[in-house]
Amino acid sequence: MRIPFLSPSPPAVAVIRLQGLIGAGRPGLSDAGVAPILHRAFRRKRPVAVALAVNSPGGSPVQSSLIAARIRRLAEDHSVPVHAFVEDMAASGGYWLASAADDIWCDESSILGSIGVISAGFGFHDLIARYGIERRVHTAGRSKSLMDPFRPERPEDVARLETLLRPIHAAFKAQVIARRGKRLAEGIDLFTGDIWAGREAVTLGLADGIGHMVPRLRELYGRDVRLLPYGMRPPLLRRLGLTAAEGVLDAADERLAFSRFEART
Repeated sequence: MRIPFLSPSPPAVAVIRLQGLIGAGRPGLSDAGVAPILHRAFRRKRPVAVALAVNSPGGSPVQSSLIAARIRRLAEDHSVPVHAFVEDMAASGGYWLASAADDIWCDESSILGSIGVISAGFGFHDLIARYGIERRVHTAGRSKSLMDPFRPERPEDVARLETLLRPIHAAFKAQVIARRGKRLAEGIDLFTGDIWAGREAVTLGLADGIGHMVPRLRELYGRDVRLLPYGMRPPLLRRLGLTAAEGVLDAADERLAFSRFEART
């Protein structure tokens, strides 16, 4: 039995849930939305570590970079180790977030990777022509209507888009290499956008082992370790159900993003 004022308090680990799509202006994950939670988690109760519960199919590379960089700054400022625990997936920007941790743990069936950059859209020029619809666009600047979905795709537009994607991909690769270093498997291109399940991801060095949060943290910090959860709360109007239509659209968008990688039993 622990006697107050005589026995030391059990160690505390702050647990931060990073779940959903990543991007500014959506109800998922953004640096502005996550920042207050991260600062409280690293500062309150003097945690011996911070654990990230990651479950994200990715999203904005900029927001992914900002959140990951903030995690690293706080970890270094407070000299606190960070552990990432992947749930269903840490894909694309979700893996960018996981890579901010000092080590990454996953389930046998977790999906990790997708270290690439994508730009996707539709072409409607044949459709509107079929219905006699004329597209009228006037720009100041010849590149202002880049990849207009209502006009035929132009080779010069595709080439320009590829010049935008390459440096973003390079930044993603640099993040993973800087954080994972020599743990990454040699002789295998891990940056093609491919994905791997838990055990293979460990073999390739994208994760450090198979492990779930509670038992792993107990192994590291003792059976009495306290887990202090931190998470984002939805806006008040959303909690009151006053933005139902927007919520349905956001949920559909997130469901589609997750389904790109999801396996079912």
